Amino acid sequence: MKLRGTKDLSVATVGKYGTLQEFSFFDKVRRVLKSQEVYENFLRCIALFNQELVSGSELLQLVTPFLGKFPELFAQFKSFLGVKELSFASPLSDRSGDGMSREIDYASCKRIGSSYRALPKTYQQPKCSGRTAICKEVLNDTWVSFPSWSEDSTFVSSKKTPYEEQLHRCEDERFELDVVLETNLATIRVLESVQKKLSRLSQEDQEKFRLDDCLGGTSEVIQRRAIYRIYGDKAPEIIESLKKNPVTAVPVVLKRLKAKEEEWREAQQGFNKIWREQYEKAYLKSLDHQAVNFKQNDTKALRSKSLLNEIESVYDEHQEQHSEGRSSSTNEPHLIFIYEDKQILEDAASLISYYVKRQPTIQKEDQATIRQIVHHFIPELFFSQPPEHNISEESTDEDRENHQGQNLDTPELRKKHMPGPPSSPLETKATFCDVTATEPHNTLDDVYSLFFVNNNWYFFLRLHQTLCSRLLKIYRQAQKQLLEYRTEKEREKLLCEGRKEKTNDPAMELRLKQPSEVELEEYYPAFLDMVRSLLDGNIDPTQYEDTLREMFTIHAYIGFTMDKLVQNIVRQLHHLVSDDICLKVVELYLNERKRGAAGGNLSSRCVRAAKETSYQWKAERCMADENCFKVMFLQRKGQVIMTIELLDTEETQTEDPVEVQHLANYMEQYVGVEGAPNTQNDGFLLKPVFLQRNLKKFRKWQCKQVRALRSEVKSSWKRLIGVESACNVDCRFKLNTHKMMFIMNSEDYMYRRGALCRAKQVQPVVLLKHHQQFEEWHNRWLEENVSMEAVDVVQDWLMGDEDEEMVPCKTTCETVNVHGVPVNRYRVQYSRRPASP
Repeated sequence: MKLRGTKDLSVATVGKYGTLQEFSFFDKVRRVLKSQEVYENFLRCIALFNQELVSGSELLQLVTPFLGKFPELFAQFKSFLGVKELSFASPLSDRSGDGMSREIDYASCKRIGSSYRALPKTYQQPKCSGRTAICKEVLNDTWVSFPSWSEDSTFVSSKKTPYEEQLHRCEDERFELDVVLETNLATIRVLESVQKKLSRLSQEDQEKFRLDDCLGGTSEVIQRRAIYRIYGDKAPEIIESLKKNPVTAVPVVLKRLKAKEEEWREAQQGFNKIWREQYEKAYLKSLDHQAVNFKQNDTKALRSKSLLNEIESVYDEHQEQHSEGRSSSTNEPHLIFIYEDKQILEDAASLISYYVKRQPTIQKEDQATIRQIVHHFIPELFFSQPPEHNISEESTDEDRENHQGQNLDTPELRKKHMPGPPSSPLETKATFCDVTATEPHNTLDDVYSLFFVNNNWYFFLRLHQTLCSRLLKIYRQAQKQLLEYRTEKEREKLLCEGRKEKTNDPAMELRLKQPSEVELEEYYPAFLDMVRSLLDGNIDPTQYEDTLREMFTIHAYIGFTMDKLVQNIVRQLHHLVSDDICLKVVELYLNERKRGAAGGNLSSRCVRAAKETSYQWKAERCMADENCFKVMFLQRKGQVIMTIELLDTEETQTEDPVEVQHLANYMEQYVGVEGAPNTQNDGFLLKPVFLQRNLKKFRKWQCKQVRALRSEVKSSWKRLIGVESACNVDCRFKLNTHKMMFIMNSEDYMYRRGALCRAKQVQPVVLLKHHQQFEEWHNRWLEENVSMEAVDVVQDWLMGDEDEEMVPCKTTCETVNVHGVPVNRYRVQYSRRPASP
């Protein structure tokens, strides 16, 4: 019990109640149990033991929920009770068996997963007389189930969806009905056997015949349940009649049971139809766990505010890393996306154009400009050859209406049903189609395009990337299912040759779902057609989702919001063709592309650095009131990598726009970007960086190294020329003074590996050569300007000879070699210490 005192007790007084070890034990228990109420319940269990209301083994069972999780405290508590391992165990007692299992330290036992522990080898197995040889082979006597409680486990169980709940409810109803029918049928069989037995008895024996509590069967429960279910409150009287007068009661009860059997069997057939319909409606939906929250979360993720917050958070993270010194440069892309299949661009463009044509709120001129963007401008950014259109818009619309329900997305029909360019777009918006005319399609790798955009262009590019990625996922899932289907058919053909049986999907065999009406080869084109129908409003969204689930099962959820995604893209496109800033962004890009400042070969990017910097300053001036994004499209190994970087333009926006233009002109005059060549070699000829003779020697040496190391595929440029370099210098221009300021913690360096070792090796030779040259010049100067008498005087002075004013001393000359050069060193020894002045 808990002691409540009003004053502190002395050590002698406390020592009467227990030892220091016992007090320490209870203090530890109070701390680990945390709750005072739980600790008091633990003390109550001990009080029951002190009052001899429970035994020692029962006390262990009572305190196990309190101390079971703390093996050390539990072992100490058992030592206080004087309980030894297996001392109170008895193989014939269930209660003692439980106590015996609790005496085992499962923490030190071998485990499999988190739910099973192996009994120690010293554990004595209880005897069992009913074990056969087969039982010894198959039954488990080693592994013990060791449950992990919810507070100890980190696993988070997923909540069941409403469709899963519906399936479970149907399954429970079927199970309950099956139990009722089987119980009734078992009772009928028992009573029929009793009736047959009575028919073979004489009249006197029938009157003497009585039934026990099992009513002629082997169980007291089954027959009683069946009778109680039919007769309700009258069931005890019926059971008593069956026991005392079975001759009269059995035929009546048996007739009633058979009538209920027929009634329930008919009801089961009706229920089966209802259950089958519910299974077909809820089966595919119950498998799709991600679709429950996907539509709601996707709507939030596709909002402009969410897209902008995403890149701003990455920008802040990069700035923080750079300030802490964890990042070497701030000019790193904030978002990177990979386009693996350029064909998806055409499918995305066709969906966008299809929806734009059917929007009466968008003017014809704007519709034509939007088609130019999605069919010409965007493919050119991604280095994809735009399709040639030889048909007019009217014929395209008519063909599409005539081919409703056909496959419009095969390679042959895709080109035919692609909308063409407008006949007479506005002059200010006709620049979108100038891209294909100004520069031919480039199929080389390591080429890039540079595009500085504002907020609306950023939103459009992000939504367009999301659309392409989801179309690619759907396409690959369709191809994967088709490949698996063909592989399965080939395997069945090899295993079941000569058989006519056709194996279907287990879900179809169980009538959980109906076979799809679309062939596997047409899944992706059919999906695009359904998206078009959904955009037109010709198909119900629920029917659209159910059809997608039938085709792509649990992978269909990414297509549920395809109509919302296309609508958001068209909304952004409408803003792009109607906003002046967005049009100026494209016009600036096209002008700078003609000047060679908006992309080219990646290897010669350093030649265009000045032009790209000038392009960036012009873009920041154009988007002075908005965010400026640097978007780069890099083509490499058949893929296109899109990188997006949010630029810091706060300092630029605070300055006068006129000063920005002055600075741009100043930079162009300073670096001489006018007439700058596009190739790297031409740049060297225009502004030589090296002496020509050194450049020729270097190129000869480089060619030798390339020929020597050509077999090594993984050799890098650094290894070929033996030079390491880094260009991390950041600088800023002040608009008011045009002064260039360098950013701290940024530097350039170039280091040739092995240069220090070679310098140490050749240093003695260089020093000797320099000494010899100086000695030759010095000897010539002596011969021309110094007589032999002057040389003797200097030598006598160095040696301290014939000078009365000097303190008497002895001077010696020693010749030593310093780096291979002979050097004279004079040492003076005085006979007496010279007087201080």
